[in-house]
Amino acid sequence: MKKQQFQIAASVCLFAWLLLQSVGLDLPFKAVNLGGWLVIEGWMTPSLFDGIPNKDLLVSVATDMAVLRSAMNVEALLAELGYRNDGTQVHFKSVRLNKYLCAENGGGSALVANRDVPKRWETFRVSFLFFVLCLVLHILLFVLVCALQHFVNLQLWRINETTFNFRVFNKDFVGLGTQGQGIKVFAHAAEPGIAETFKIVHNSDHPLRVRIQASNDFYLQAETENSVMADYSGSLDDWGDQDPSVFEMHIVKNLQGEYQLTNGYGPDEAPKILRNHWSTYIVEDDFRFMSQNGLNAVRIPVGWWIIYDPVPPKPFVGGSLQALDNAFTWALNYNMKVILDLHAVPGSQNGNHHSGTRDGFLEWDNSKIQETVSVIDFLAKRYAGHPSLGAIELMNEPLAPGVTLDSLKEYYKEGYDAVRTYTASAYVILSNRLGEANSTELFPLAAGFNYSVIDVHYYNRYSDYFKRLNGQQNVDYVYGKRSKELREVTREGGPLSFIGEWTADLYIDNASMRDYRRFAKAQLDVYGKATFGWAYWSYKCEQKHWSFSVLTATAFYSVIEDELGSF
Repeated sequence: MKKQQFQIAASVCLFAWLLLQSVGLDLPFKAVNLGGWLVIEGWMTPSLFDGIPNKDLLVSVATDMAVLRSAMNVEALLAELGYRNDGTQVHFKSVRLNKYLCAENGGGSALVANRDVPKRWETFRVSFLFFVLCLVLHILLFVLVCALQHFVNLQLWRINETTFNFRVFNKDFVGLGTQGQGIKVFAHAAEPGIAETFKIVHNSDHPLRVRIQASNDFYLQAETENSVMADYSGSLDDWGDQDPSVFEMHIVKNLQGEYQLTNGYGPDEAPKILRNHWSTYIVEDDFRFMSQNGLNAVRIPVGWWIIYDPVPPKPFVGGSLQALDNAFTWALNYNMKVILDLHAVPGSQNGNHHSGTRDGFLEWDNSKIQETVSVIDFLAKRYAGHPSLGAIELMNEPLAPGVTLDSLKEYYKEGYDAVRTYTASAYVILSNRLGEANSTELFPLAAGFNYSVIDVHYYNRYSDYFKRLNGQQNVDYVYGKRSKELREVTREGGPLSFIGEWTADLYIDNASMRDYRRFAKAQLDVYGKATFGWAYWSYKCEQKHWSFSVLTATAFYSVIEDELGSF
Protein backbone atom coordinates (compact mmCIF):
# COMPACT_ATOMS: atom_id res chain seq x y z
CA MET A 1 0.00 0.00 0.00
CA LYS A 2 2.78 2.40 0.93
CA LYS A 3 4.65 1.51 -2.25
CA GLN A 4 1.55 2.28 -4.31
CA GLN A 5 1.08 5.62 -2.54
CA PHE A 6 4.71 6.44 -3.20
CA GLN A 7 4.34 5.67 -6.90
CA ILE A 8 1.26 7.86 -7.22
CA ALA A 9 2.92 10.67 -5.31
CA ALA A 10 6.04 10.33 -7.40
CA SER A 11 4.20 10.57 -10.70
CA VAL A 12 2.19 13.50 -9.38
CA CYS A 13 5.19 15.57 -8.37
CA LEU A 14 7.31 14.62 -11.30
CA PHE A 15 4.65 16.08 -13.60
CA ALA A 16 4.74 19.40 -11.72
CA TRP A 17 8.52 19.50 -11.81
CA LEU A 18 8.60 18.79 -15.56
CA LEU A 19 6.08 21.52 -16.22
CA LEU A 20 8.01 24.14 -14.31
CA GLN A 21 11.04 23.42 -16.48
CA SER A 22 9.07 24.52 -19.56
CA VAL A 23 7.58 27.72 -18.20
CA GLY A 24 7.71 30.71 -20.49
CA LEU A 25 5.84 33.94 -21.10
CA ASP A 26 3.03 34.37 -23.59
CA LEU A 27 3.42 32.21 -26.69
CA PRO A 28 3.65 29.33 -26.76
CA PHE A 29 0.90 28.96 -24.19
CA LYS A 30 1.13 26.43 -21.37
CA ALA A 31 -2.55 26.03 -20.64
CA VAL A 32 -5.05 23.76 -18.97
CA ASN A 33 -8.64 23.01 -19.94
CA LEU A 34 -11.34 23.85 -17.43
CA GLY A 35 -13.25 20.78 -18.61
CA GLY A 36 -16.40 19.64 -16.84
CA TRP A 37 -17.14 23.13 -15.54
CA LEU A 38 -19.37 25.10 -17.93
CA VAL A 39 -20.02 22.06 -20.13
CA ILE A 40 -20.78 18.97 -18.04
CA GLU A 41 -19.02 15.66 -18.74
CA GLY A 42 -20.33 12.91 -16.50
CA TRP A 43 -17.21 10.75 -16.61
CA MET A 44 -15.29 13.63 -15.01
CA THR A 45 -17.84 14.43 -12.29
CA PRO A 46 -20.11 11.37 -11.92
CA SER A 47 -21.30 12.47 -8.47
CA LEU A 48 -23.29 15.29 -10.10
CA PHE A 49 -25.73 12.68 -11.42
CA ASP A 50 -26.33 10.96 -8.08
CA GLY A 51 -29.55 12.75 -7.17
CA ILE A 52 -31.42 12.34 -10.46
CA PRO A 53 -34.89 10.80 -9.96
CA ASN A 54 -35.02 7.23 -11.26
CA LYS A 55 -31.32 7.50 -11.90
CA ASP A 56 -31.38 3.83 -12.86
CA LEU A 57 -32.56 5.12 -16.22
CA LEU A 58 -29.19 6.77 -16.77
CA VAL A 59 -26.95 3.77 -17.23
CA SER A 60 -23.22 3.63 -17.73
CA VAL A 61 -21.60 2.88 -21.08
CA ALA A 62 -21.10 -0.68 -22.32
CA THR A 63 -22.68 -2.43 -19.34
CA ASP A 64 -21.25 -5.90 -18.90
CA MET A 65 -24.09 -8.34 -19.49
CA ALA A 66 -22.53 -10.76 -17.01
CA VAL A 67 -23.25 -8.17 -14.34
CA LEU A 68 -26.88 -8.01 -15.44
CA ARG A 69 -27.28 -11.76 -15.47
CA SER A 70 -25.89 -12.02 -11.96
CA ALA A 71 -28.19 -9.33 -10.52
CA MET A 72 -30.66 -10.98 -8.15
CA ASN A 73 -32.99 -8.03 -7.66
CA VAL A 74 -33.74 -4.54 -8.95
CA GLU A 75 -31.74 -2.81 -6.23
CA ALA A 76 -28.65 -4.85 -7.03
CA LEU A 77 -29.12 -4.18 -10.72
CA LEU A 78 -29.44 -0.46 -10.25
CA ALA A 79 -26.39 -0.39 -8.02
CA GLU A 80 -24.37 -2.10 -10.75
CA LEU A 81 -25.76 -0.11 -13.66
CA GLY A 82 -25.39 3.37 -12.25
CA TYR A 83 -27.28 5.92 -14.32
CA ARG A 84 -29.33 5.98 -17.49
CA ASN A 85 -30.19 9.11 -19.38
CA ASP A 86 -31.35 10.68 -22.59
CA GLY A 87 -29.71 8.95 -25.49
CA THR A 88 -29.32 5.60 -23.77
CA GLN A 89 -29.07 2.99 -26.54
CA VAL A 90 -30.86 -0.31 -25.98
CA HIS A 91 -31.76 -3.59 -27.71
CA PHE A 92 -35.06 -5.44 -27.19
CA LYS A 93 -35.21 -9.20 -27.54
CA SER A 94 -38.44 -11.18 -27.71
CA VAL A 95 -38.16 -14.00 -25.18
CA ARG A 96 -40.71 -16.07 -27.12
CA LEU A 97 -39.10 -15.75 -30.56
CA ASN A 98 -35.54 -15.33 -29.31
CA LYS A 99 -35.20 -12.54 -31.87
CA TYR A 100 -34.39 -8.86 -31.61
CA LEU A 101 -36.72 -6.02 -32.50
CA CYS A 102 -35.67 -4.16 -35.60
CA ALA A 103 -36.64 -1.10 -37.61
CA GLU A 104 -36.17 -2.37 -41.16
CA ASN A 105 -33.80 -0.20 -43.22
CA GLY A 106 -33.05 1.76 -40.07
CA GLY A 107 -36.49 3.40 -40.00
CA GLY A 108 -39.39 4.54 -42.17
CA SER A 109 -40.90 1.08 -41.78
CA ALA A 110 -42.78 -1.25 -39.48
CA LEU A 111 -41.08 -2.83 -36.50
CA VAL A 112 -40.29 -6.52 -36.86
CA ALA A 113 -38.83 -9.14 -34.54
CA ASN A 114 -36.61 -11.22 -36.78
CA ARG A 115 -32.95 -10.48 -36.01
CA ASP A 116 -30.54 -12.98 -34.52
CA VAL A 117 -27.83 -10.42 -33.77
CA PRO A 118 -28.45 -6.78 -32.81
CA LYS A 119 -26.62 -4.02 -34.64
CA ARG A 120 -27.57 -0.52 -35.72
CA TRP A 121 -31.07 -1.17 -37.06
CA GLU A 122 -31.83 -3.02 -33.84
CA THR A 123 -30.67 -0.20 -31.60
CA PHE A 124 -33.14 2.23 -30.04
CA ARG A 125 -32.30 5.54 -28.40
CA VAL A 126 -34.40 6.32 -25.35
CA SER A 127 -35.06 9.91 -24.43
CA PHE A 128 -36.60 11.77 -21.52
CA LEU A 129 -38.39 15.11 -21.68
CA PHE A 130 -39.51 16.91 -18.52
CA PHE A 131 -41.22 19.76 -20.30
CA VAL A 132 -43.38 17.69 -22.71
CA LEU A 133 -46.90 16.74 -21.58
CA CYS A 134 -47.37 12.98 -21.20
CA LEU A 135 -50.21 10.75 -20.22
CA VAL A 136 -48.39 7.64 -19.05
CA LEU A 137 -46.57 6.65 -15.92
CA HIS A 138 -44.25 3.99 -14.54
CA ILE A 139 -40.64 3.15 -15.08
CA LEU A 140 -37.80 1.36 -16.70
CA LEU A 141 -36.34 0.69 -19.94
CA PHE A 142 -35.25 -1.55 -22.71
CA VAL A 143 -35.96 -1.54 -26.32
CA LEU A 144 -35.66 -4.54 -28.52
CA VAL A 145 -34.05 -4.66 -31.83
CA CYS A 146 -32.21 -7.01 -34.13
CA ALA A 147 -29.98 -6.57 -37.00
CA LEU A 148 -28.68 -6.99 -40.39
CA GLN A 149 -24.96 -6.62 -40.34
CA HIS A 150 -24.72 -2.95 -39.51
CA PHE A 151 -27.82 -1.38 -38.11
CA VAL A 152 -28.84 -2.06 -34.54
CA ASN A 153 -29.34 0.68 -31.98
CA LEU A 154 -32.36 2.54 -30.67
CA GLN A 155 -32.26 5.79 -28.69
CA LEU A 156 -34.35 6.29 -25.57
CA TRP A 157 -35.88 9.74 -24.98
CA ARG A 158 -37.17 10.46 -21.50
CA ILE A 159 -40.40 12.47 -21.38
CA ASN A 160 -40.66 12.38 -17.63
CA GLU A 161 -39.44 10.07 -14.89
CA THR A 162 -41.42 7.12 -16.26
CA THR A 163 -42.31 7.82 -19.90
CA PHE A 164 -40.16 7.62 -23.02
CA ASN A 165 -39.78 8.03 -26.77
CA PHE A 166 -37.78 5.58 -28.90
CA ARG A 167 -35.67 6.82 -31.81
CA VAL A 168 -34.09 4.57 -34.44
CA PHE A 169 -31.03 4.60 -36.69
CA ASN A 170 -32.39 7.00 -39.34
CA LYS A 171 -33.68 9.35 -36.59
CA ASP A 172 -37.38 8.40 -36.93
CA PHE A 173 -39.47 7.87 -33.80
CA VAL A 174 -41.31 4.66 -32.99
CA GLY A 175 -45.08 4.96 -32.65
CA LEU A 176 -48.47 3.53 -33.54
CA GLY A 177 -49.74 3.57 -37.10
CA THR A 178 -52.88 5.45 -38.13
CA GLN A 179 -54.28 2.81 -40.47
CA GLY A 180 -56.71 0.07 -39.49
CA GLN A 181 -57.09 -0.27 -35.75
CA GLY A 182 -53.94 1.75 -35.07
CA ILE A 183 -52.18 -1.09 -33.33
CA LYS A 184 -49.28 -1.79 -35.68
CA VAL A 185 -45.94 -0.34 -34.55
CA PHE A 186 -43.90 1.71 -37.01
CA ALA A 187 -40.71 3.78 -36.94
CA HIS A 188 -41.58 6.64 -39.28
CA ALA A 189 -42.40 9.79 -37.28
CA ALA A 190 -40.11 12.79 -37.74
CA GLU A 191 -41.20 14.26 -34.40
CA PRO A 192 -42.61 12.51 -31.32
CA GLY A 193 -46.23 12.96 -30.26
CA ILE A 194 -48.70 11.10 -28.07
CA ALA A 195 -48.64 8.09 -30.42
CA GLU A 196 -44.85 7.89 -29.98
CA THR A 197 -45.02 7.76 -26.18
CA PHE A 198 -44.26 4.55 -24.28
CA LYS A 199 -44.04 3.30 -20.73
CA ILE A 200 -41.54 0.60 -19.75
CA VAL A 201 -42.57 -1.82 -17.02
CA HIS A 202 -40.04 -4.26 -15.62
CA ASN A 203 -40.23 -7.54 -13.74
CA SER A 204 -38.76 -7.06 -10.26
CA ASP A 205 -37.70 -10.73 -10.11
CA HIS A 206 -35.95 -10.65 -13.50
CA PRO A 207 -34.61 -7.12 -14.05
CA LEU A 208 -33.81 -7.65 -17.74
CA ARG A 209 -37.41 -8.57 -18.56
CA VAL A 210 -39.74 -5.73 -19.51
CA ARG A 211 -43.08 -4.95 -21.08
CA ILE A 212 -43.63 -1.87 -23.23
CA GLN A 213 -46.97 -0.11 -22.90
CA ALA A 214 -48.13 2.00 -25.85
CA SER A 215 -50.26 5.15 -25.83
CA ASN A 216 -53.41 3.04 -26.49
CA ASP A 217 -52.84 1.37 -23.08
CA PHE A 218 -52.07 -2.00 -24.67
CA TYR A 219 -48.69 -3.68 -24.52
CA LEU A 220 -46.43 -4.45 -27.46
CA GLN A 221 -46.21 -8.09 -28.46
CA ALA A 222 -44.28 -10.06 -31.08
CA GLU A 223 -46.35 -13.12 -31.97
CA THR A 224 -44.56 -13.50 -35.31
CA GLU A 225 -41.26 -12.26 -36.70
CA ASN A 226 -42.94 -10.09 -39.32
CA SER A 227 -44.66 -7.49 -37.15
CA VAL A 228 -44.90 -5.97 -33.70
CA MET A 229 -48.39 -5.01 -32.53
CA ALA A 230 -49.69 -2.93 -29.62
CA ASP A 231 -52.64 -5.15 -28.80
CA TYR A 232 -51.64 -7.44 -25.94
CA SER A 233 -54.28 -7.60 -23.23
CA GLY A 234 -53.44 -10.92 -21.59
CA SER A 235 -52.18 -11.67 -18.11
CA LEU A 236 -49.51 -9.33 -16.75
CA ASP A 237 -48.52 -11.88 -14.11
CA ASP A 238 -46.94 -14.26 -16.61
CA TRP A 239 -43.33 -13.31 -17.41
CA GLY A 240 -42.41 -16.66 -18.93
CA ASP A 241 -40.57 -17.48 -22.12
CA GLN A 242 -43.76 -18.12 -24.12
CA ASP A 243 -45.35 -14.74 -23.45
CA PRO A 244 -45.19 -12.63 -26.66
CA SER A 245 -45.34 -9.34 -24.70
CA VAL A 246 -42.17 -9.99 -22.70
CA PHE A 247 -38.83 -8.67 -23.92
CA GLU A 248 -35.31 -8.57 -22.61
CA MET A 249 -33.83 -5.11 -22.62
CA HIS A 250 -30.06 -4.82 -23.04
CA ILE A 251 -28.23 -1.53 -22.67
CA VAL A 252 -25.66 -0.80 -25.35
CA LYS A 253 -24.44 2.69 -24.51
CA ASN A 254 -25.43 5.83 -22.63
CA LEU A 255 -24.66 9.52 -22.50
CA GLN A 256 -23.82 11.68 -19.49
CA GLY A 257 -23.62 15.26 -20.61
CA GLU A 258 -25.21 18.59 -19.80
CA TYR A 259 -28.48 17.76 -21.53
CA GLN A 260 -28.83 14.52 -19.59
CA LEU A 261 -28.02 16.21 -16.29
CA THR A 262 -30.43 19.13 -16.66
CA ASN A 263 -33.23 17.06 -18.16
CA GLY A 264 -32.75 14.36 -15.55
CA TYR A 265 -33.07 16.71 -12.59
CA GLY A 266 -35.79 18.82 -14.16
CA PRO A 267 -36.46 22.57 -14.02
CA ASP A 268 -36.70 22.81 -10.25
CA GLU A 269 -33.56 20.97 -9.18
CA ALA A 270 -31.22 21.38 -12.14
CA PRO A 271 -30.57 25.11 -11.53
CA LYS A 272 -29.62 24.41 -7.91
CA ILE A 273 -27.24 21.61 -8.88
CA LEU A 274 -25.49 23.50 -11.66
CA ARG A 275 -25.23 26.87 -9.94
CA ASN A 276 -23.62 25.21 -6.94
CA HIS A 277 -21.26 23.37 -9.29
CA TRP A 278 -20.29 26.53 -11.17
CA SER A 279 -19.57 28.43 -7.96
CA THR A 280 -17.48 25.71 -6.30
CA TYR A 281 -15.79 23.61 -9.02
CA ILE A 282 -13.58 26.45 -10.24
CA VAL A 283 -12.82 29.42 -7.97
CA GLU A 284 -10.34 32.30 -8.00
CA ASP A 285 -7.83 30.38 -5.91
CA ASP A 286 -7.58 27.84 -8.72
CA PHE A 287 -6.22 30.58 -10.99
CA ARG A 288 -3.63 31.45 -8.37
CA PHE A 289 -2.66 27.78 -8.20
CA MET A 290 -2.42 27.47 -11.98
CA SER A 291 -0.34 30.60 -12.31
CA GLN A 292 2.04 29.54 -9.56
CA ASN A 293 2.50 26.15 -11.21
CA GLY A 294 3.66 27.40 -14.58
CA LEU A 295 0.50 27.97 -16.59
CA ASN A 296 -0.18 31.18 -18.46
CA ALA A 297 -3.56 30.40 -20.05
CA VAL A 298 -6.81 28.47 -19.62
CA ARG A 299 -8.97 26.93 -22.32
CA ILE A 300 -12.61 27.22 -21.25
CA PRO A 301 -15.22 25.03 -22.96
CA VAL A 302 -18.66 26.64 -23.31
CA GLY A 303 -21.96 25.52 -24.84
CA TRP A 304 -24.02 27.24 -27.51
CA TRP A 305 -26.85 27.88 -25.03
CA ILE A 306 -24.72 30.48 -23.23
CA ILE A 307 -25.88 33.07 -25.77
CA TYR A 308 -29.39 32.83 -24.31
CA ASP A 309 -28.33 33.25 -20.70
CA PRO A 310 -30.03 33.80 -18.27
CA VAL A 311 -32.97 31.96 -19.91
CA PRO A 312 -31.56 29.34 -22.31
CA PRO A 313 -33.76 26.82 -24.14
CA LYS A 314 -34.96 23.98 -21.94
CA PRO A 315 -33.66 21.88 -20.36
CA PHE A 316 -30.45 23.96 -20.13
CA VAL A 317 -29.93 26.23 -17.13
CA GLY A 318 -28.97 29.91 -17.00
CA GLY A 319 -26.03 31.19 -14.99
CA SER A 320 -22.93 29.94 -16.81
CA LEU A 321 -22.33 33.38 -18.35
CA GLN A 322 -21.69 34.93 -14.94
CA ALA A 323 -19.25 32.12 -14.17
CA LEU A 324 -17.43 32.86 -17.43
CA ASP A 325 -17.29 36.56 -16.56
CA ASN A 326 -15.72 35.60 -13.25
CA ALA A 327 -13.09 33.51 -15.03
CA PHE A 328 -12.02 36.48 -17.14
CA THR A 329 -11.64 38.60 -14.00
CA TRP A 330 -9.60 35.92 -12.23
CA ALA A 331 -7.40 35.43 -15.29
CA LEU A 332 -6.65 39.14 -15.32
CA ASN A 333 -5.78 39.08 -11.63
CA TYR A 334 -3.12 36.41 -12.27
CA ASN A 335 -1.84 37.62 -15.64
CA MET A 336 -3.31 34.67 -17.56
CA LYS A 337 -5.00 34.48 -20.95
CA VAL A 338 -8.37 32.89 -21.76
CA ILE A 339 -8.94 30.68 -24.77
CA LEU A 340 -12.70 30.54 -25.34
CA ASP A 341 -13.69 27.18 -26.80
CA LEU A 342 -17.14 26.62 -28.32
CA HIS A 343 -17.24 23.02 -27.14
CA ALA A 344 -20.90 22.28 -27.90
CA VAL A 345 -22.60 23.65 -31.02
CA PRO A 346 -26.29 23.56 -32.05
CA GLY A 347 -27.21 20.08 -33.22
CA SER A 348 -23.92 18.54 -31.98
CA GLN A 349 -20.79 18.35 -34.12
CA ASN A 350 -19.78 14.83 -33.09
CA GLY A 351 -22.59 13.14 -31.13
CA ASN A 352 -20.49 12.90 -27.97
CA HIS A 353 -21.73 13.76 -24.48
CA HIS A 354 -19.57 16.89 -24.32
CA SER A 355 -21.27 18.36 -27.40
CA GLY A 356 -24.58 19.01 -25.62
CA THR A 357 -26.29 16.25 -27.62
CA ARG A 358 -29.58 14.81 -26.50
CA ASP A 359 -29.29 11.34 -28.00
CA GLY A 360 -25.90 10.94 -29.64
CA PHE A 361 -26.81 11.95 -33.19
CA LEU A 362 -24.55 14.37 -35.08
CA GLU A 363 -26.98 16.93 -36.50
CA TRP A 364 -24.84 20.01 -37.13
CA ASP A 365 -24.86 20.97 -40.82
CA ASN A 366 -25.24 23.96 -43.11
CA SER A 367 -28.63 24.76 -41.62
CA LYS A 368 -26.94 25.37 -38.24
CA ILE A 369 -24.15 27.66 -39.49
CA GLN A 370 -25.84 31.00 -38.86
CA GLU A 371 -27.01 30.01 -35.38
CA THR A 372 -23.49 28.88 -34.52
CA VAL A 373 -21.91 32.05 -35.91
CA SER A 374 -24.28 34.08 -33.75
CA VAL A 375 -22.77 32.40 -30.66
CA ILE A 376 -19.26 33.34 -31.79
CA ASP A 377 -20.44 36.88 -32.50
CA PHE A 378 -21.92 37.09 -29.00
CA LEU A 379 -18.73 35.86 -27.32
CA ALA A 380 -16.45 38.06 -29.42
CA LYS A 381 -18.54 41.16 -28.80
CA ARG A 382 -18.68 40.53 -25.06
CA TYR A 383 -14.99 39.78 -24.47
CA ALA A 384 -13.06 41.43 -27.34
CA GLY A 385 -12.15 44.39 -25.17
CA HIS A 386 -11.06 42.30 -22.21
CA PRO A 387 -7.28 42.21 -21.77
CA SER A 388 -7.39 38.52 -20.83
CA LEU A 389 -8.89 37.31 -24.10
CA GLY A 390 -6.25 35.33 -25.93
CA ALA A 391 -8.20 33.38 -28.53
CA ILE A 392 -11.60 32.10 -29.61
CA GLU A 393 -11.93 28.53 -30.86
CA LEU A 394 -14.80 28.31 -33.33
CA MET A 395 -15.73 24.65 -32.74
CA ASN A 396 -14.36 21.72 -30.76
CA GLU A 397 -13.72 18.36 -32.43
CA PRO A 398 -15.99 18.31 -35.50
CA LEU A 399 -16.29 14.71 -36.64
CA ALA A 400 -15.79 13.54 -40.21
CA PRO A 401 -17.55 12.57 -42.35
CA GLY A 402 -20.71 13.79 -40.56
CA VAL A 403 -19.33 17.33 -40.58
CA THR A 404 -18.27 17.86 -44.17
CA LEU A 405 -15.17 19.85 -45.06
CA ASP A 406 -17.16 22.26 -47.22
CA SER A 407 -19.64 23.04 -44.43
CA LEU A 408 -16.87 23.43 -41.89
CA LYS A 409 -14.85 25.77 -44.11
CA GLU A 410 -17.93 27.90 -44.76
CA TYR A 411 -18.61 28.13 -41.04
CA TYR A 412 -14.97 28.85 -40.14
CA LYS A 413 -14.90 31.69 -42.69
CA GLU A 414 -18.04 33.28 -41.24
CA GLY A 415 -16.92 32.65 -37.66
CA TYR A 416 -13.55 34.26 -38.35
CA ASP A 417 -15.27 37.30 -39.82
CA ALA A 418 -17.50 37.55 -36.75
CA VAL A 419 -14.47 37.64 -34.44
CA ARG A 420 -12.68 40.18 -36.61
CA THR A 421 -15.72 42.48 -36.39
CA TYR A 422 -14.71 43.15 -32.78
CA THR A 423 -10.99 42.41 -32.50
CA ALA A 424 -8.05 42.38 -34.89
CA SER A 425 -5.59 40.78 -32.49
CA ALA A 426 -7.31 37.85 -30.78
CA TYR A 427 -6.26 34.52 -32.25
CA VAL A 428 -8.90 32.48 -34.05
CA ILE A 429 -8.54 28.72 -33.60
CA LEU A 430 -9.76 26.19 -36.15
CA SER A 431 -10.15 22.66 -34.79
CA ASN A 432 -9.17 19.86 -37.15
CA ARG A 433 -11.80 17.24 -37.84
CA LEU A 434 -11.69 13.94 -35.99
CA GLY A 435 -12.11 10.72 -37.93
CA GLU A 436 -11.03 10.16 -41.51
CA ALA A 437 -9.70 13.61 -42.37
CA ASN A 438 -6.44 15.08 -43.63
CA SER A 439 -4.58 16.92 -40.87
CA THR A 440 -3.62 19.72 -43.27
CA GLU A 441 -7.00 20.14 -45.00
CA LEU A 442 -7.62 23.50 -43.31
CA PHE A 443 -4.30 25.06 -44.29
CA PRO A 444 -5.50 26.73 -47.52
CA LEU A 445 -8.32 28.41 -45.58
CA ALA A 446 -6.24 29.33 -42.52
CA ALA A 447 -3.50 30.79 -44.70
CA GLY A 448 -5.86 33.62 -45.60
CA PHE A 449 -6.56 34.50 -41.96
CA ASN A 450 -4.53 36.72 -39.66
CA TYR A 451 -3.62 35.28 -36.25
CA SER A 452 -4.99 31.85 -37.10
CA VAL A 453 -4.30 28.58 -35.27
CA ILE A 454 -4.87 24.90 -36.11
CA ASP A 455 -5.94 22.79 -33.11
CA VAL A 456 -5.15 19.07 -32.88
CA HIS A 457 -5.90 16.72 -29.98
CA TYR A 458 -3.47 13.92 -29.15
CA TYR A 459 -4.60 11.06 -26.93
CA ASN A 460 -2.88 7.69 -26.71
CA ARG A 461 -6.26 6.03 -26.19
CA TYR A 462 -9.71 5.54 -27.78
CA SER A 463 -8.26 2.74 -29.89
CA ASP A 464 -7.45 -0.89 -29.16
CA TYR A 465 -4.04 -0.18 -30.65
CA PHE A 466 -2.99 1.78 -27.56
CA LYS A 467 -4.19 -0.96 -25.23
CA ARG A 468 -1.51 -3.17 -26.71
CA LEU A 469 1.32 -0.72 -25.99
CA ASN A 470 3.39 -0.83 -22.81
CA GLY A 471 4.79 2.25 -21.09
CA GLN A 472 7.95 2.48 -23.17
CA GLN A 473 6.06 1.93 -26.40
CA ASN A 474 3.76 4.84 -25.54
CA VAL A 475 6.82 7.02 -25.00
CA ASP A 476 8.30 5.88 -28.32
CA TYR A 477 4.98 6.62 -30.05
CA VAL A 478 5.05 10.21 -28.78
CA TYR A 479 8.66 10.82 -29.85
CA GLY A 480 8.04 9.15 -33.20
CA LYS A 481 4.48 9.32 -34.52
CA ARG A 482 3.21 12.32 -32.54
CA SER A 483 6.33 14.33 -33.32
CA LYS A 484 5.85 13.65 -37.03
CA GLU A 485 2.15 14.57 -36.86
CA LEU A 486 2.96 17.83 -35.11
CA ARG A 487 5.57 18.75 -37.72
CA GLU A 488 2.94 18.23 -40.42
CA VAL A 489 0.69 20.91 -38.92
CA THR A 490 3.51 23.27 -37.96
CA ARG A 491 4.68 25.23 -40.97
CA GLU A 492 6.83 28.31 -41.12
CA GLY A 493 4.74 31.24 -42.19
CA GLY A 494 1.52 29.25 -41.83
CA PRO A 495 -1.09 29.11 -39.07
CA LEU A 496 0.23 28.37 -35.60
CA SER A 497 -0.13 24.87 -34.17
CA PHE A 498 -1.95 24.11 -30.94
CA ILE A 499 -2.38 20.85 -29.06
CA GLY A 500 -5.65 21.79 -27.42
CA GLU A 501 -6.07 18.53 -25.49
CA TRP A 502 -3.73 15.85 -24.15
CA THR A 503 -3.33 13.88 -20.94
CA ALA A 504 -0.65 12.12 -18.91
CA ASP A 505 -2.98 9.17 -18.30
CA LEU A 506 -1.98 5.87 -19.89
CA TYR A 507 -4.40 3.44 -21.54
CA ILE A 508 -2.81 0.45 -19.82
CA ASP A 509 -3.32 -1.38 -16.55
CA ASN A 510 -0.79 -1.33 -13.71
CA ALA A 511 1.36 1.45 -15.14
CA SER A 512 4.32 2.28 -12.93
CA MET A 513 5.44 5.65 -11.66
CA ARG A 514 8.32 5.46 -14.13
CA ASP A 515 5.82 4.86 -17.00
CA TYR A 516 3.75 7.90 -16.07
CA ARG A 517 6.67 10.26 -15.62
CA ARG A 518 8.39 9.20 -18.86
CA PHE A 519 5.10 9.51 -20.75
CA ALA A 520 4.49 13.00 -19.34
CA LYS A 521 8.05 14.10 -20.10
CA ALA A 522 7.86 12.79 -23.67
CA GLN A 523 4.68 14.77 -24.34
CA LEU A 524 6.03 17.95 -22.80
CA ASP A 525 9.19 17.57 -24.89
CA VAL A 526 7.29 17.08 -28.13
CA TYR A 527 4.24 19.26 -27.57
CA GLY A 528 6.42 22.10 -26.40
CA LYS A 529 7.29 22.57 -30.08
CA ALA A 530 3.71 23.54 -30.95
CA THR A 531 3.96 27.20 -31.97
CA PHE A 532 0.75 28.30 -30.22
CA GLY A 533 1.26 25.95 -27.27
CA TRP A 534 -0.74 23.22 -25.56
CA ALA A 535 -3.59 22.75 -23.10
CA TYR A 536 -3.72 19.80 -20.70
CA TRP A 537 -7.04 17.99 -20.22
CA SER A 538 -8.10 18.80 -17.59
CA TYR A 539 -7.65 21.00 -14.52
CA LYS A 540 -9.92 18.79 -12.39
CA CYS A 541 -11.14 15.24 -12.87
CA GLU A 542 -12.07 12.40 -10.54
CA GLN A 543 -9.74 10.17 -12.57
CA LYS A 544 -6.47 11.28 -11.01
CA HIS A 545 -4.02 11.20 -13.89
CA TRP A 546 -6.37 13.37 -15.93
CA SER A 547 -6.33 16.02 -13.20
CA PHE A 548 -3.74 18.78 -13.43
CA SER A 549 -4.61 19.98 -9.94
CA VAL A 550 -3.72 16.56 -8.55
CA LEU A 551 -0.66 15.99 -10.71
CA THR A 552 0.85 19.27 -9.55
CA ALA A 553 0.05 18.83 -5.86
CA THR A 554 3.13 20.33 -4.21
CA ALA A 555 2.42 18.48 -0.97
CA PHE A 556 4.05 15.41 -2.51
CA TYR A 557 7.35 17.04 -3.45
CA SER A 558 9.29 15.84 -0.43
CA VAL A 559 8.23 12.25 -1.06
CA ILE A 560 10.22 12.01 -4.30
CA GLU A 561 13.01 14.48 -3.68
CA ASP A 562 15.64 11.82 -4.36
CA GLU A 563 13.82 10.56 -7.44
CA LEU A 564 13.72 14.02 -8.97
CA GLY A 565 17.41 14.42 -8.41
CA SER A 566 18.12 11.27 -10.40
CA PHE A 567 15.70 12.01 -13.25
